[in-house]
Amino acid sequence: MAVRPALWGTAVTQLFRLATPGWWRRAPFLPLPSPDYLRFRLVTIYGGTGDVDPEVADLIAYLEWCRAW
Repeated sequence: MAVRPALWGTAVTQLFRLATPGWWRRAPFLPLPSPDYLRFRLVTIYGGTGDVDPEVADLIAYLEWCRAW
């Protein structure tokens, strides 16, 4: 990701689009997606229980898809 500066803006945009509503009112005061949403997405991508870390290549492919879309 750090070697693809063209995706930085897309990553920040997606971070805020996927953030839990009202994130600024709850600690840790970061625009993070809800854990349930992340678990659901990981299950749909990798199967199983969703308790895996996403592959960097998959994250880059997702951001490239978002940027092209």
